Amino acid sequence: MAKESSSKSVPGTPLLKDELDIVIPTIRNLDFLEMWRPFFQPYHLIIVQDGDPSRTIRVPEGFDYELYNRDDINRILGPKAACISFKDSACRCFGYMVSKKKYIYTIDDDCFEINALEQHIKNLLTPSTPHFFNTLYDPYCDGADFVRGYPFSLREGAPTAVSHGFWLNIPDYDAPT
Repeated sequence: MAKESSSKSVPGTPLLKDELDIVIPTIRNLDFLEMWRPFFQPYHLIIVQDGDPSRTIRVPEGFDYELYNRDDINRILGPKAACISFKDSACRCFGYMVSKKKYIYTIDDDCFEINALEQHIKNLLTPSTPHFFNTLYDPYCDGADFVRGYPFSLREGAPTAVSHGFWLNIPDYDAPT
């Protein structure tokens, strides 16, 4: 397992800096991180290398990260390592397993930069509307009201567990679609 830490400080305090890991499955060098640097550099990255474990994956300087490959996973999990799928991006599950943070953001190594991370964090920190759709855009922002008929018992919302998506112009369809 390779580790690197950056001692440089980043201006401002990113949302959930000490509570969020970014998990990246990869088969290639992570040069794509340069376009994500303004958003990702303050966070800890867990990189899970798919494919040949003897291949060296290059990570741009200045990121705080852990890099695991198949050999590391076999060593850490022993006979249970077979539960981590390889030959696809599902190897990211190992990153989920080793993270000790409350939140995990995951991204593939071929994504173009948009500041989706901030929106996902806001989504996770905002209650969800269970069972009912409130026609007010964000019923949980300060000073918002609920429309007539919205049950009082649901007005506190439910904790948001997953914020998923943000594909732009390239839909990530499910199999039947």
